[in-house]
Amino acid sequence: MSDKGGNNHSDVTDFILAGFRVPPEFYILLFLLFLLIYVMVLLGNISMMAVIVTDSQLNTPMYFFLGNLSFIDLSYSIVIAPKAMVIFLSEKKNISFGGCAAQLFLFTLFIVTEGFVLAAMAYDRFSAICSPLLYSVYMSRRLCSQLMDGSYFCGWVSSTIQVSVTFSVSFCAYRVIDHFYCDSYQIEKISCSNLFVNKMVSLSLAIFIILPTIVVIVVSYMYIVSTVLKIPSTEGRKKAFSTCSSHLGVVSVLYGTVSFVYLIPPSNPELRKVASVFYILVTPMLNPLIYSLRNKDVKQALRKILGNKKALP
Repeated sequence: MSDKGGNNHSDVTDFILAGFRVPPEFYILLFLLFLLIYVMVLLGNISMMAVIVTDSQLNTPMYFFLGNLSFIDLSYSIVIAPKAMVIFLSEKKNISFGGCAAQLFLFTLFIVTEGFVLAAMAYDRFSAICSPLLYSVYMSRRLCSQLMDGSYFCGWVSSTIQVSVTFSVSFCAYRVIDHFYCDSYQIEKISCSNLFVNKMVSLSLAIFIILPTIVVIVVSYMYIVSTVLKIPSTEGRKKAFSTCSSHLGVVSVLYGTVSFVYLIPPSNPELRKVASVFYILVTPMLNPLIYSLRNKDVKQALRKILGNKKALP
């Protein structure tokens, strides 16, 4: 920035969220689109949590993790979407310094926690398929609780470090964040400080916190595929694969969209914003659909809640 000066972050009281660089008349369409998807996120994830809590047959490790996954999806959408919709319709697109830090903290907390929950779900599927006779021993209630507590702890550590480093820099007079939410990359772009430490911290978080979740998922599915291929009957292989197809779909959607965001060159910020919408809103909207459409237990639970005596197709 040509106007970079020496203003310290303590002098900054707020930022401006630029949103999308479109003509003003398009903002009402963006608002309606975000509102539609956001309502679907709320309905889908709240319904999924209600089904899991109310149906005793879903009192299993897989649905314990799925209920937490729905809560996490719901949470990070709530952190981002309402403020984004406000700036679409408001002439004042400000967000306070504290509000920006809180938004980044909560979003990082939930998105990192989701990665660990997906890894725990992969281990659950690995235990169910590769060691079915010992499944109840491996996936005890205590272990499930410990895995969830550990997931939230790792998310909290990651978000605390990320926010501390991001907001420890000095900011320039230019305080416009070129995004519809407080993205750490865009916040650092308006900094006047040397960002070497920030980049090293981000790389360390990726290597020591995020990468292990991907490794667990990949290794678990390598063992799952190897085990399933040894099943002699075609029907048995299909049944085994069907128990983890929903989880694999959710993993693919999340990591696929996140990877796409970071593969887009920085010279195309508008495309990065569009891609961000997918893992902030579209993925949380799709997850309940993926599990409810491909899971007979969830269908049966929905049938009970709705009072429909006919089996869902």
